[in-house]
Amino acid sequence: MKRKIFVTAICAIFCLVGTLKAQAPYKHSIGATLGSMQAFSYKTFVTDHFAIQIDLGTKILCTDGEGQNHGAKWKAFDFWDLELNPNFLYEGNLVAGLYGFAGGGVSLGYSWDAWKPGVFRFGEYWDMGKFGVNAMLGLEYKLNIPLTLQFDFRPGYGMFFNDLPNNELNFFDWSVNAGVRYTF
Repeated sequence: MKRKIFVTAICAIFCLVGTLKAQAPYKHSIGATLGSMQAFSYKTFVTDHFAIQIDLGTKILCTDGEGQNHGAKWKAFDFWDLELNPNFLYEGNLVAGLYGFAGGGVSLGYSWDAWKPGVFRFGEYWDMGKFGVNAMLGLEYKLNIPLTLQFDFRPGYGMFFNDLPNNELNFFDWSVNAGVRYTF
C-alpha cells in the first residue's frame, strides 16, 4: 500500500512538472543576497528548468545546539561565518514573470567566535571549518528590465569541525534572504 502511494505521488509530481512552461527566464544573473546571509550571488540555467545558484558571503550563526570540547559541554554560541553555498534548483513559471523554485545544496565555510575573536576557550581558539546541507525554496520575479528579485528560505543542518579531538557542534542551520540580480 505504501509503495502504491509513493508511486502515485511521484507520477503526480511528474505530471505537474510537465504542465510548467519550458522556458528559462534568462541565462545568467549576478547580484546580491541580503537577509540572514549577506552574499554575492550568481545564477545560471543549465537547462530550461534546472539552475545552479552560487552564493559567497557571510552570516552570523546563532547556535542553540549542544556541543562538546574536550569533554566540557556547552550551549548557545554565536559564530561569524564566511561560506560558499552552491545550490542545484528546479525552477518553473507559476504566472507571468513569477517563478517558483526548489532544490538543495551544501554550505562550506570558515567560522570563528563572533563576539570575542582571538579569545582562548578550553585551551584553543574557537575557529572552525563548517559543512552543512540545505534545502532551498523560494520565489523569483523577473521584471521587464534585466533585473530579477528573489525571496528564499534555506533550512538545513550544519556542523563545525576542527583538528581538536572530541570537538563537535551540530546545529539547525537556516537563512531567510531577499536578493536582486542583473540578468544577461
